[in-house]
Amino acid sequence: MKLVFAGTPEVAVPALDALISSGRHEVAAVVTRPDAPAGRGRRLVASPVAERAEEAGIEVLKPARPRDEGFLARLREIAPDCCPVVAYGALLPKTALDIPARGWVNLHFSLLPAWRGAAPVQHAVMAGDEVTGASTFLIEEGLDSGPVYGVLTEEVRPTDTSGDLLTRLAFAGAGLLAATMDGIEDGTLHAVPQSEGGVTLAPKITVEDAQVQWSAPALRVDRVVRGCTPAPGAWTLFRGERLKLIQAVPVLDRADLAPGELSAGKNHVYVGTGSHAVELLWVQPQGKKPMRAADWARGVRIAQGELIGS
Repeated sequence: MKLVFAGTPEVAVPALDALISSGRHEVAAVVTRPDAPAGRGRRLVASPVAERAEEAGIEVLKPARPRDEGFLARLREIAPDCCPVVAYGALLPKTALDIPARGWVNLHFSLLPAWRGAAPVQHAVMAGDEVTGASTFLIEEGLDSGPVYGVLTEEVRPTDTSGDLLTRLAFAGAGLLAATMDGIEDGTLHAVPQSEGGVTLAPKITVEDAQVQWSAPALRVDRVVRGCTPAPGAWTLFRGERLKLIQAVPVLDRADLAPGELSAGKNHVYVGTGSHAVELLWVQPQGKKPMRAADWARGVRIAQGELIGS
């Protein structure tokens, strides 16, 4: 088939690579979000998908909005059979959805209908799911509600951050998306409507969502820290400034600290929660680089019984 691939961040690159190297389909063009300011200089930088497409000599389309008539006209000229999508980052209007003969097929990082929305992996980690996965489905105008072509499952490991899990799903999902394109092309794969039960939503995780509540149980604190790593980053307040929490683990044999109460030793920093303590391993003070929590604690000279959090 002639394909137009839509995607933007680094997590979409493995799928683009899989389609380029498949030898069975032609990636005629790539659709991605416009260049965005990045770094201290805030200079405009192309998306990871755009950079990979340019390396491969593939035409790159960067519409400000996918409903722009210039973009739609170019898409009609290319006349793709199918448009595979991975984390494109913009809502596709019906005028765009109607152009490819076999539609737009999205690789979504959950077992649909669970975790429909922008942040399925973060929500799976924060909810304590033991198994998640990826699904390919035909895009409709609803939110991740279209019929499903294929799925794969992936274990959520006890120490997984959302970044760890998403990396594994990106590479496994790349193979799923390529196999889905093959099955659509040869007619062996047909989309099946999603179940009406078991729908859960995964909206974008905001900075406010990532603030740790020390009154919550230790396992909840652990899940929030892992689920918000690397983005948007779990955090708390210490002496009125934001402290980013990069790694923390429950300490199930210690329950003598009040929620938010700090206890620092030469090589450890414990914080009380609503149940057991957690040990802070890596933190990042405001305006500084990541550091071991014990080094941070020595530098700030934590007082006996001092509290962390709002």
